[in-house]
Amino acid sequence: MIWGERMKVLMLSWEYPPMNVGGLANHVYYLSKNLAKRGIEVHVITSAYQNSLIEEIVMGVHVHRVFPINIESNDFVKNIMHLNFAIIERAITLFDGIGKVDIIHAHDWLVAYAAKTIKNAYTIPIITTIHATEQGRNNGIWTEEQKYISCTEEMLVKESSKVIACSDYMREQINKLFLYSWQDIWVIPNGVESKKFDLKFDKNRFRINYAENEEKIIFYIGRHVYEKGIQVLIESAPQVLNSYQKVKFIIGGTGPMTESLKNRVKELGLEARFIFTGYMDEITKLKLFKVADVSVFPSFYEPFGIVALEAMAAGCPVITSDIGGFREIIKHDNNGLTFYSKDSNSLSFNILRILRDKNLSEFLIENAFGTIEDDFTWNRIATITLKNYNKVKFKKKDR
Repeated sequence: MIWGERMKVLMLSWEYPPMNVGGLANHVYYLSKNLAKRGIEVHVITSAYQNSLIEEIVMGVHVHRVFPINIESNDFVKNIMHLNFAIIERAITLFDGIGKVDIIHAHDWLVAYAAKTIKNAYTIPIITTIHATEQGRNNGIWTEEQKYISCTEEMLVKESSKVIACSDYMREQINKLFLYSWQDIWVIPNGVESKKFDLKFDKNRFRINYAENEEKIIFYIGRHVYEKGIQVLIESAPQVLNSYQKVKFIIGGTGPMTESLKNRVKELGLEARFIFTGYMDEITKLKLFKVADVSVFPSFYEPFGIVALEAMAAGCPVITSDIGGFREIIKHDNNGLTFYSKDSNSLSFNILRILRDKNLSEFLIENAFGTIEDDFTWNRIATITLKNYNKVKFKKKDR
């Protein structure tokens, strides 16, 4: 950055706390906060949510929340377009007050049209983080809506000066899907804020809400959708319980598969061993990571897996499927365990290893802490991101 100048960045994101649908909200929150600590003037335009303030400064970040243009529709894609119109309107009034920003940082296809319009109207370069692709989420493109979203992703990528992928796995996917230059895709991982796990609470009193003292807790948290593989965890349960009876499976989150997952548990006769919590707030999630004996993330598709980092930072042993971004975080028998994706036998075998072997559990926890501190702090992620912002800014000024 040029001395005496304060870089201004406009982040566009569909979600931002307290609106928290997936991992994107926390990513934008922690990245923007840590960039602001470095003297960057960060403005986030995002969706309004319930009683959240329309304008506020959060940890040095200027947050501007907008309501989608008020045209009623049950069509998610149309509603996202209405949101993009509102984002554009807010950006125009924002620039009237603060002047142009140096960089637009867009997060996923949900803000693609706003990013493209603002870029071309004001001649501002876009950097885009692609957190996941529609083709990856669905293992192909099968519907008109999926095709539309995938094409929107491609349009946003090709409008971008640079693209950020959270893993080498995602870099390869973006390169192949959208024929986007390999060298113009930066790999910058997600991070985790270890301090947020410094919770003071009565663990025994909290834990008893979910399991008896002698029961082990196996914890999953995330969306209830096919690609998250929760069904594999459920299918592994009979094998786990045949060998280790005192176990509770805690399934946090919601989604379109929730009822079918509950029905499968009922078919297996395991209702007494499962608790479906529904939506879980951030503090409850963090506390469960602190008291659970193992966390399991059996995804079929996972660009990165920030939830695994959270479990690791909380001191909860992690088991993940051996796919996607998980393979770049979890080193089997070192900082976690991996199992063969979609294989319930492989999963149950690894769950039982942790339940039976306290020394293994403690070894994995210790190494996981080291992994977080070495590679996945938000301080490090923000430093790398800023370094790359400067490359794009200088390139723009040299034209």
